[in-house]
Amino acid sequence: MTHTDDPTGDRPGRRSLAVVFGGASVAFWFCCPFWMLVRVLALPLGLAGLVRGSIEYRAASRQSTSRTEPLTGLVLSCLGTVAAAAYMIFVFTHPDLPIQE
Repeated sequence: MTHTDDPTGDRPGRRSLAVVFGGASVAFWFCCPFWMLVRVLALPLGLAGLVRGSIEYRAASRQSTSRTEPLTGLVLSCLGTVAAAAYMIFVFTHPDLPIQE
């Protein structure tokens, strides 16, 4: 039986959810040129990755297992979240942009 705190379960090939969420939030910024649409997806994915990454990091530190995947997920999620937030701040502070019409 798998513990609820186990970040990856007992399957060795399973990816951390923090890495998946963080990677998706960063990948949206690099793959899609429509940033007004991307920020709507990247921000929630990045925030979910941050929450999941912190949960997985604490679980890994309690179990004395590798913390590489949770840290990778936290970094990717942080990058995606900061990029989305910075773009939102930029758009909202420049009301003369044609994007807002």
